[in-house]
Amino acid sequence: MIRTTISRSACFAISLLAFACSPPKLDTFEKNRDIPQSNWDASFKPAYEVTLAAEDTAFFYNLYVNVRHTDAYPYNNLWLIVSTQMPGDSLPQTRRVELPLADSYGKWLGSGLDDIFEHRIPIQQNAILPRAGTYRFTFEQNMRQNPLPDMLSVGLRMEKTAPRK
Repeated sequence: MIRTTISRSACFAISLLAFACSPPKLDTFEKNRDIPQSNWDASFKPAYEVTLAAEDTAFFYNLYVNVRHTDAYPYNNLWLIVSTQMPGDSLPQTRRVELPLADSYGKWLGSGLDDIFEHRIPIQQNAILPRAGTYRFTFEQNMRQNPLPDMLSVGLRMEKTAPRK
């Protein structure tokens, strides 16, 4: 009876150890960076690195920008330059993206408590990330006002959605 208990415990411990040693698979990545002094200077370009294993490239991904700001933020949108550098590439691909933060009446679209609002805004649905390795995403504020006041943080969220066929 004791021998059976020990062997079951040993099998469980070995299984747990094998699971812990296997490389993690990416289902969701999310990282936010605080903006210094809540004033986003155009020279502050937060970057996010995501490493995909070969099996992760067989899926679609939804990409989001997370934005946190105060109620005093003076605009109803945010323009960003989003740069994506794929594994093995020396130059990133860039595009300019508008992020709506308020409706036409000035009501904030994100969730908020008191005077701080958070947004998760999709920038690409069903993205294909075809290569294993490290992807680097960089965000640069591209508004006319510099520095951009009342911005608290900005971040990247990637969600694995469905297998590619």
